[in-house]
Amino acid sequence: MGHQAGQGATERLQQPEGEGTGPLPRLGRPVAPPPAGVPTGGVVLVLPDGAQTSARRPSPFSRAVVAPFARSLARAGAREGVLVHVVRYRYGGWNGRDAALAADAAWAASEAVGRYGDVPVCLVGFGMGGRAALHAAGHEAVNSALAVAPWLPEDDIAAPEEPVRQLVGRQVLIVHGTNDRRTDPELSFRLAERAKKANRGTCRFEVHSDGHALRHHSREVTALAKDFALGALLSRPYSRPVEDALAAPPPLGLRMPLAAGFGKTLT
Repeated sequence: MGHQAGQGATERLQQPEGEGTGPLPRLGRPVAPPPAGVPTGGVVLVLPDGAQTSARRPSPFSRAVVAPFARSLARAGAREGVLVHVVRYRYGGWNGRDAALAADAAWAASEAVGRYGDVPVCLVGFGMGGRAALHAAGHEAVNSALAVAPWLPEDDIAAPEEPVRQLVGRQVLIVHGTNDRRTDPELSFRLAERAKKANRGTCRFEVHSDGHALRHHSREVTALAKDFALGALLSRPYSRPVEDALAAPPPLGLRMPLAAGFGKTLT
């Protein structure tokens, strides 16, 4: 299966501008970079959680939460030149129509291309960062997006629907705990339904009896993320469960259970 980014509609996001306009996002150094001399095979941009509204700088805690995941993913992809960065947002909040976190994610994708050249980018977001990953997936360098327990707005007939056309041509995976009390898993299911109609390369896994942080099945979620991100970036086969989820029609491929022990038999 090919995993190259298509020419889907790009979500128009107001990207951060030059100095003098306020704080700027940062990419920083890569996490556990590959050995010297290994050519870059792809870039994973990890997008931490955020608030609905906040004009303050993000809390270091949000980055600390995703640090173990980022290190694990970086080590898994190091031999094949996959670089992992944790994006540092300008602000701690989405901030309504500004969609600040999504704009920062799009900026980070452009920055990755500027640093490493024409390489594929995978966006991996948690909570509000998951929403940012889905919004910014239309960037021309992005070939895949993974949203873990994404925060999504409640359905409101007076408000525009979350966009999905920017996902066309991308590989998309959503992971959500069925007992999440912070971000409604049914909202991510309904988004996945609409996304699947626009983009066949969409699937969704449910982590049964787990909450927002997915603490009880963190190893399985990390293994699933590695399988998806490295498969998408390096154009190598996914594991059988991911292949089945992508191929299955709704709702089966959008309510795929994440089996306990997933990843133990993967190479």
